[in-house]
Amino acid sequence: GAQLSPPQNVTVMTLNTNYTLSWDWDQSATQSHDVTFTTQYVAKYKLNSRKKSPGWFTACENMPHKSCDLTPFKLHYLGIYVLRVQATVNERHSDWVLTEFCPDKDAAVGPPSKVDLSPAGSDLDVFISDPLTSTNSSMKDNLPKLYYYIVYWERFGNTQALRSQTLCSHANMVTLPNLKAWTWYCVSIQSRYDFYNKSSSFTSPHCMQTEGATPWWQIFVYFVSSLVICFLVMSLSLYGSFWCYKTFKATLYPSIQLPIDFKDYFCDTPGSDIPRLLTPDSESELLCDKVTVCPMPLVLEIHKPPMEALPVPPSDLEPDRSDRHSRQDSSSSRDSGVYSTGGSSSLRQPNSNRSTTGAEESWQSPFDLKQVKMQELAPGLKSRLLITDEGIVDMRV
Repeated sequence: GAQLSPPQNVTVMTLNTNYTLSWDWDQSATQSHDVTFTTQYVAKYKLNSRKKSPGWFTACENMPHKSCDLTPFKLHYLGIYVLRVQATVNERHSDWVLTEFCPDKDAAVGPPSKVDLSPAGSDLDVFISDPLTSTNSSMKDNLPKLYYYIVYWERFGNTQALRSQTLCSHANMVTLPNLKAWTWYCVSIQSRYDFYNKSSSFTSPHCMQTEGATPWWQIFVYFVSSLVICFLVMSLSLYGSFWCYKTFKATLYPSIQLPIDFKDYFCDTPGSDIPRLLTPDSESELLCDKVTVCPMPLVLEIHKPPMEALPVPPSDLEPDRSDRHSRQDSSSSRDSGVYSTGGSSSLRQPNSNRSTTGAEESWQSPFDLKQVKMQELAPGLKSRLLITDEGIVDMRV
């Protein structure tokens, strides 16, 4: 049959020490058959040896992909290699396609792996991390003369200034000079290697504001804010401590103590202050009697009425001479009565003492009440008024 066409456009895609061989393939030439590819490499100096044939190293064998990763084989950065690739369809092989590859010359260099900014007064400090190899080592191990091309500009809001400034440095820490205080600046960096005229892409812009002398109003605001925050923190701490103290005290040592009888009943032990829980089906609840609250019984009080409220004793009443008393030169009267706590009824017995001007005789009608049992008087006093004229009066003329 017709000869199988080889791969086309064989190129090496590189970045630092990451290498990938890629190619194109005309799919119509296979007539819908599966195609596989084999990739090999060898050092170029071995091809110039006439003593023996070079030993090719197989990187990818019978792989359906149109690329082969050469990074795991750790090709020396300063070496020169010859790479070749072949197509295979149904055990039919195409011709080998060869390409020469020198990492030091052909491998692209990448941008810095990391860029950090830090304000230094009115200036900015730029910290640059070197590009990394496939083993995470610095590319400066392979390119000692690698340096950085720094572009920085002033930012106005969301727009960028048309005028920018540049700076080249081999160091990993650079200070951008002559910047304005309290101004936003953006920085973008590129890696460069002049021996083979290598240059990387620029990093994404990193922006930061410069600093300067702190204005007096800002210092005053910071001072007042710190005082307010300290005051609030201390107030909340004191209030929280006091609230916790009152809560614990009210819980553990309540101001209203249970009576001793209740403590003996509700507590587990007579000397314990911790009450015990009563279940709904507790026997103590089943043994409780119904409690009825009764009003306090009414207690009567007997008072003495005034003298003008007493009725005049009848004239035909014969005085009891056995209880007659006399008192010489007396202008005062002696009151006698029986008092007890009680309601609105009252019993009063009068003592009257009369004297006539220029007379040698005077009359006095004292009398002593007999002892009255309050138990016998109370029922009658609740239902009717007490008759005050039922008494014995002694009179003397």
